[in-house]
Amino acid sequence: MDIAVLGTGIVGRTLAARFAELGHTVTIGTRDPKDTLARTGEGEFGDWAARNRAVGVATFADAAAAARLVVNASNGAASLDVLELAGAHQLAGKVLMDVANPLDFSHGMPPTLFVKDTDSLGEQIQRAYPAAHVVKTLNTVNASLMAHPEQLPEPGTVFVAGNDAGAKAAVAGLLAELGHRDVIDLGDITAARGTEMMLPVWLRLWGALGGPAFNFKIVR
Repeated sequence: MDIAVLGTGIVGRTLAARFAELGHTVTIGTRDPKDTLARTGEGEFGDWAARNRAVGVATFADAAAAARLVVNASNGAASLDVLELAGAHQLAGKVLMDVANPLDFSHGMPPTLFVKDTDSLGEQIQRAYPAAHVVKTLNTVNASLMAHPEQLPEPGTVFVAGNDAGAKAAVAGLLAELGHRDVIDLGDITAARGTEMMLPVWLRLWGALGGPAFNFKIVR
């Protein structure tokens, strides 16, 4: 499958590398590919790209245009701006897998949510791009576990929420390829409110456990 991953941070890099490893054709989207690739040194994108040559690098618009499925792996505060650069025409009719969280760091740590209760980032994206099929997923685990859930000693639970059944099925298939064994469909995109509002608990758990190598598990 042709996949565009919008965002060059740790989430975007981790998912892009894993999708490429699984045999997908993957392009990472960024504002300025030349400038992004010029960033070299430990932890910089240029060095990562040199180690992951199977992953292409393009503008947000070009990456989205060539893709069948688009992953929003951008910073939640910048997601709507990033998707605007990708372009409504490039997103129309496509599955838009949203893994971002609406985290607000303006008042320090731990961050709060800049949208909650009666709305969500997932819903904002769906309203802004009504011709795209937004599916909220994977926002309740860290990047490493998104790509490699087998790192934990037993399977955890991940969720999907979206208005289009076919889009959710496509995302669930991709989650299965990543190794996720327990995927719960929470319903339409308004369910993104619930998964995004799990983040305050997730952040407190990180502090209590001393790291992000954990997941929720729904026992039933």
